[in-house]
Amino acid sequence: MAQVVATRSIHCSFACPSSGYLQNHVEKLKPCGFSSKVLAREEQKSCKTIRISTLITAKRSVEVLPVSPEDVLKTEEQIQHLRGIQQLDDTSGGMWSRPTVRRKTKIVCTIGPSTNTREMIWKLAEAGMNVARMNMSHGDHASHQKVIDLVKEYNAQSKDNVIAIMLDTKGPEVRSGDLPQPIILTSGQEFTFTIRRGVGTADTVSVNYDDFVNDVEVGDMLLVDGYLPNTDYHGAKDFSYVGGMMSLTVKSKTKDSVKCEVVDGGELKSRRHLNVRGKSATLPSITEKDWDDIKFGVDNKVDFYAVSFVKDAAVVHELKNYLKSRDADIHVIVKIESADSIPNLHSIITASDGAMVARGDLGAELPIEEVPLLQEELIRICRSMGKAVIVATNMLESMIVHPTPTRAEVSDIAIAVREGADAVMLSGETAHGKFPLKAVKVMHTVSLRTEATVVGGETPPNLGQAFKNRMSEMFAFHATMMSNTLGTSTVVFTRTGFMAILLSHYRPSGTVFAFTNEKRIQQRLALYQGVCPIYMEFSDDAEQTFANALSLLQKQGMVKEGEQVALVLSGRQPIWRFQSTHNIQVRKV
Repeated sequence: MAQVVATRSIHCSFACPSSGYLQNHVEKLKPCGFSSKVLAREEQKSCKTIRISTLITAKRSVEVLPVSPEDVLKTEEQIQHLRGIQQLDDTSGGMWSRPTVRRKTKIVCTIGPSTNTREMIWKLAEAGMNVARMNMSHGDHASHQKVIDLVKEYNAQSKDNVIAIMLDTKGPEVRSGDLPQPIILTSGQEFTFTIRRGVGTADTVSVNYDDFVNDVEVGDMLLVDGYLPNTDYHGAKDFSYVGGMMSLTVKSKTKDSVKCEVVDGGELKSRRHLNVRGKSATLPSITEKDWDDIKFGVDNKVDFYAVSFVKDAAVVHELKNYLKSRDADIHVIVKIESADSIPNLHSIITASDGAMVARGDLGAELPIEEVPLLQEELIRICRSMGKAVIVATNMLESMIVHPTPTRAEVSDIAIAVREGADAVMLSGETAHGKFPLKAVKVMHTVSLRTEATVVGGETPPNLGQAFKNRMSEMFAFHATMMSNTLGTSTVVFTRTGFMAILLSHYRPSGTVFAFTNEKRIQQRLALYQGVCPIYMEFSDDAEQTFANALSLLQKQGMVKEGEQVALVLSGRQPIWRFQSTHNIQVRKV
């Protein structure tokens, strides 16, 4: 196999001992022919530049050429850091070991037929799952109850890990009716959608939405969730089908039917999702089925609701008022996936506890080239408001049927991490895919590798506006600066999760170890970037609690003896302090 030689210039990927700050550089890989021209840069006064000549072979061996004895130790630490990304074996029969390097970006896994057993949920949790998502569009309450019980069983048994539970509502979806057998639609073919019930022929199918005819106009583009013929690299079609979108143009309509011409064909099955490009259905965001599912979530004390097709803030206020009436402490994540939600983004996100960039339906209702721009904008808005943000849909779509991802999918994950998402999500990959564990492994390793190149402590310029009336915001900012300067982790004690979430949004370079005496808060914090939630009973004696916390971190290998940590005492509810007193301490383990 041919060998490729490359030269890397690593500009202080870790905290520089002389200055304590992370330098604003990332690793760049350049062909060796350009190394003398491109890599010649002015050295930073407070940090040396280490040049590593990397030989990439079939075995991926690495040869390190240190420039000085002092650099040997730093180089070894960097290599060990990268080697900490463990290779997880999808066929392993035993319990997997936890990754030795702590990943900050969280992973949401949708649980379905491929993963709804005790063994698979345990393996997903050990592989890197942080949030278990239940898609209420599929399955029934009995099947979801089984998953909830299994996740709670795992949380009760695990000593150093916790999984949050997210219930994702179905929302007001427009779907086609039942068909006796799949229909193959071809380009140029005429096809009709009707609001008459029970129709399923070769050229006509029912839809479940009575106002469908009124909502669409001649010339509209209909997008139907379907299956497209699989084509190999040589253009030959096989007999398998891969997921995709079929498109049809509306040619005419009657009082109960919409006649279309197929533009991009494929295989149409029963109960497929329909979208109208640039339009949203005039349906309530929370349907009767959704309210039943929400009540189910309240009874089971889930941690998050992901609410589908939110169009305005009124929907969020309605749900939050209901939860308050039920004394239910459940956070609301709004799914941004309809065209109608775009003009109301700020008010919707302000009313919520976080947002999900649901790119599937968003890309169906809006021009597809707008989706990456909206993703970046949504992440920016959420971070500026101090809200959680999840990037979802199609992240590793090919791994539903293939054991390895496409390079574009790998880049997609890396972009979401770089843009500052709290979490990335797997849908069909873990719900019904063939390689759920490998998909989690890819998401873990790509996120971890990307995080190694992201500079810590970069804060949205207007984050303070979300918390400007609170003293805690100032202390979170200075605690982050102190942590980054000293190269330490941060320890915070919380009963509500507020201070840990606030610290997370400032993105300190070290881990935020959030100790809480509330199991519910521990599970909720599992979603937030860089936060490691730990349950511990608090003592009336502050010093004893601090000592117990540091001892626990050392015992679990999260910190080493002699290491410094920044300890933050602030937040909405005072613990061992007066209401008007806030402080930051630096302690040695």
